[in-house]
Amino acid sequence: RRRRDTLKAIFIHELKSYFHSLTAWVFAAFLLCFVGIGAMMYNIQAAVSNFEYVLSLSSLAFVVIAPILAMRVLAEERRQKTDQLLYALPVSTVEVILGKYAALLVLYLVPLAIIAVYPLIFAQFGEVYLPTSYGSLFAFFLLGAALLAVGMFISSLTDNQGLAAGIGIAVMLFNYYSVSLSEYVSASALGSAAALVVLSCVVGLLLKLLTGSGNLGYWTGFALCAASLALYLLALEALEGLLPEIMSALSLFERFYVFVNGVFDVKAVVFDLSVIGFFLFLSVQSLEKRRYN
Repeated sequence: RRRRDTLKAIFIHELKSYFHSLTAWVFAAFLLCFVGIGAMMYNIQAAVSNFEYVLSLSSLAFVVIAPILAMRVLAEERRQKTDQLLYALPVSTVEVILGKYAALLVLYLVPLAIIAVYPLIFAQFGEVYLPTSYGSLFAFFLLGAALLAVGMFISSLTDNQGLAAGIGIAVMLFNYYSVSLSEYVSASALGSAAALVVLSCVVGLLLKLLTGSGNLGYWTGFALCAASLALYLLALEALEGLLPEIMSALSLFERFYVFVNGVFDVKAVVFDLSVIGFFLFLSVQSLEKRRYN
């Protein structure tokens, strides 16, 4: 019961802070404007009945609005030193992260509730396949929820909102174009091995930042790099074409397009939920490190 009350208090506090500032209104206006322009271009001007195409076009908006919305969640707390108050209170970091993330989701659901009416309106004037429209809208929600979790983690790493937003936009822009870029990257075993080495170094650095233990980060990175080189020497064929496949497999946007094409992909739902859980876990660890320090 105590945990539920704590979560509720954090959630309400965050939600009020959004609606008492311009954050909620600007976010909702931007998303509704983007979807509205898409609906005018596709559904009204071009007389196309597929509302899911509008959501496909609007998914690009997340590259900007998700990082900007999430940048202040934890970075602002660190900049104003109000996070010290949170650490002094009898609340766990899990409760803090879940409460703040739940407020973000509610803020995101407000414009989505308005957008959900669009297919019903268009159905009055033509044939709209509602299962595909609302399946795509569900995937649209999961896509935004996953990107907000990523942005929240990035926000937990710095006290500079601008830096958090910049890194978030770069990461999400790369994810948006990752499938297109995969056609131009090296498909050779050497290219894949080099990418694995870089990824191993990033994992080691991330562990160092989250745990504060340089030895753990360095040794983990070194072990992963050694494993990548051993794989290159012993199983050369396994690395052929691996880098393009990884870039395509990690694309959140590409999985969303499966729904737009009329297929309800359970694997995509599980992937999005896994991304949400993973980055919320990393956010908790980042906050735990700061609390311990």
